[in-house]
Amino acid sequence: MRSRFRVMRGAALLAGLVLLTAGRVRAADPSPGAGPQDRVFRAGAATSNVTPRLGTFINTDRPATHINDELLARCLVLDDGRTRLAFAIVDGCIIHQEAFDQAKQRVHELTRLPVDHILISSTHTHSAPDAIGRPQGSRDPEEQKSMVTRIVDSQKPDKDPVYYAFLAERIADGIVRALNNLEPARIGWGRGHLPEHLFNRRWFMKPGTPLPNPFGGQDRVKMNPTPGHPGLLEPAGPTDPEVNFISVQSPDGEPIALLANYSLHYVGGVPAHHISADYFGVFATRIGDLLGARRTSRPFVGLLSNGTSGDVNNTDFRQPRGRQAPYEQIHRVANSLAAEVYQAHQRVQFRDWVSLDVIHRRLELGVRLPDAADLVRAREIVKRAKTYPRMQSPEEVYAREAILLSGFAPTVPVYLQALRIGELVIGAIPCETFTETGLDLKARSPFPATFTIELANGYHGYMPTARQHELGGYESWRARSSYLEKDAAGKIADTLIEMYGQLRARAGR
Repeated sequence: MRSRFRVMRGAALLAGLVLLTAGRVRAADPSPGAGPQDRVFRAGAATSNVTPRLGTFINTDRPATHINDELLARCLVLDDGRTRLAFAIVDGCIIHQEAFDQAKQRVHELTRLPVDHILISSTHTHSAPDAIGRPQGSRDPEEQKSMVTRIVDSQKPDKDPVYYAFLAERIADGIVRALNNLEPARIGWGRGHLPEHLFNRRWFMKPGTPLPNPFGGQDRVKMNPTPGHPGLLEPAGPTDPEVNFISVQSPDGEPIALLANYSLHYVGGVPAHHISADYFGVFATRIGDLLGARRTSRPFVGLLSNGTSGDVNNTDFRQPRGRQAPYEQIHRVANSLAAEVYQAHQRVQFRDWVSLDVIHRRLELGVRLPDAADLVRAREIVKRAKTYPRMQSPEEVYAREAILLSGFAPTVPVYLQALRIGELVIGAIPCETFTETGLDLKARSPFPATFTIELANGYHGYMPTARQHELGGYESWRARSSYLEKDAAGKIADTLIEMYGQLRARAGR
């Protein structure tokens, strides 16, 4: 097996050397004095199977017993003759930065494509494994080790090392294959409008409704209240009904790939032990059917990235949904979304060439560490847990989280990315981002077309806005799933707007 891997890796490396020069940052135009009519825009797409073996834990807590549909890394590469950008949208729930970094480094080693020109994101299907570990910069203080070890050992491990390594390699393979598939192409982008599937999941409740949190206090909002609950008042935040997309096709109009972006957490309705790409996978297939994609040697690739949907799901809390068959709602949402994109696609103006650019930045953000009093309370709760060292009640679970968070560093580097495709800009955020932030970025962007891909290039948990932090609720509860400082959303949005401004200025030059 090892010798076979060396042969495959060597073959891929040899193929990658062909791409060596063109993959570098701002490489010289092959015909610097030529006019726009002589420029050649190229695109390449490919998929790579990232389905885990049966028995792998899905979304941390249940072993897979059936694969309904294969999980894929869906990849797209764009090339304007000077700059290349690569996208990989991966069917996964949560994927930490380490796995993405490993994939990017392998692509760079094989092709010399700069790692900062690669955007990799997870879709957040809840019917796939997590590939997570300790955040970058975390530490494990000596005084916490014994309790931390006992607690962690009692839980299902976050990181499956076998799947982790497999995932990183398969993502890289998909990007390299997309690079190998580069061909002359035209590009266009557009947007549709599909509000009926989006519902903010955080609700204000009527006065007097108890909203306890695991820290001994009361929240002002509730995440995912019971549909039809008599205490419902109004949603605590907005939704974003836009579906944005990029489409590439051959010069004669044959579809090559389409990358869409929609701000919907996931759909669900999947049996507990099934592996599935959720509506992201169904959309990817359906949009190809609607576009009439009939490619054989280089099949069409549909991609659906997750927008800013940290507080948005597919549950209409005012009108409870009736009983449905497994996967029924997934197909309903995906087919509706594909139909909307297809209609908007008829209005797209395709261009023979556009320029590409990218900026990346690392932003140091604070971690919400527990203080001494928090830890005293947490240790007492953990020690008196009836099922110790397993934690069951919300109070016990978040006490455990406080102890684990005490081993984190006080700050963490967060990787941000902004990619320009002509007059379109895409922001990449490694968090479950609230819709308020996505709408703010669109409103302040200097570009006529803007969207955000969340869970991109890493994972730093939920990112409520400062206002939403004050309201409380599950997404704000301090844990490994929500640990960034309360001003993180504002700082990230301001930084991205600065980056957009730089891209705008560079485009002008």
